[in-house]
Amino acid sequence: MPDAASLRARNLAFWTQTAPGWIRHADRHDHLGRPLGMPAMAWLRPRAGERFLDVGCGCGGTTAALAAAVAPTGQAVGVDLAESMVAAARRRFPPDRHPGLRFIAADIETADVVPGAPFDAVFSRMALMLLADPVAGCIAIRRSLRPGARLAATVFRDGTANPWLAMAVLGAAPHLDALPPLPLGEEPGPFAFAQPARIKRILTAAGFEGITIQPHDVTLQVTDEPDTVAEWLIEMGPASAAYRAASPARQAAARSATAGLLTRFGVPDGDSGPSYRLPAGYWLITATTPG
Repeated sequence: MPDAASLRARNLAFWTQTAPGWIRHADRHDHLGRPLGMPAMAWLRPRAGERFLDVGCGCGGTTAALAAAVAPTGQAVGVDLAESMVAAARRRFPPDRHPGLRFIAADIETADVVPGAPFDAVFSRMALMLLADPVAGCIAIRRSLRPGARLAATVFRDGTANPWLAMAVLGAAPHLDALPPLPLGEEPGPFAFAQPARIKRILTAAGFEGITIQPHDVTLQVTDEPDTVAEWLIEMGPASAAYRAASPARQAAARSATAGLLTRFGVPDGDSGPSYRLPAGYWLITATTPG
């Protein structure tokens, strides 16, 4: 396995190249991704006046939801590695209309503490599994929290619980130029936190206590044309940059192949048109800092 510095460099390159897809589909992702963070939000129970940290904020939708929950006197700070996504978050949620909201472009793994610390709680939706050095990242998170603060995060379990995640890569790759290297083992990626024992080791080493890890299963309801759904999934993953660089004909072939693989998740057309039910299995991780 490459060292942490090499993995961090790979992460930065990957998210810089993939960010345009996330930015383009930000509204869709906010809507469709909401069920993946709901148990963490429910466990945290944000209260007015609290200060929240959102790790892996992407284009800002989750941070904005936290800010609304702690308004009018609280604050939510979102941090993300991808500078272009943070810039998009600032455009989507300008400070004149969202005074309790702030976004920071930074690598949580190399930060001492996040500006604005100490926070009362931290939320993270599908991001901790993407850290090159998760112990270092979680130490920085813990340092940014006050004593007795709470953490709630979600991460995917394994590929069998999320079979649709691989479809965009499997469908698109034959029609595109070379993709970036896919993660192996415990390298940063969607299934790096599949094993609960590893999650507990990481959080314990970072200084958290009261750690719980609970399985959750949801079905993402996606209503849209097959071509649109395929493109959304392609642009959110490893094939994103190669897809945008391809010719229109190759892009169409990649979408068609991906849509074909997704048919197993399709449901008969209803009044609102074609739709998909994508099963998602993930862990809800909760913990606290020493009081």
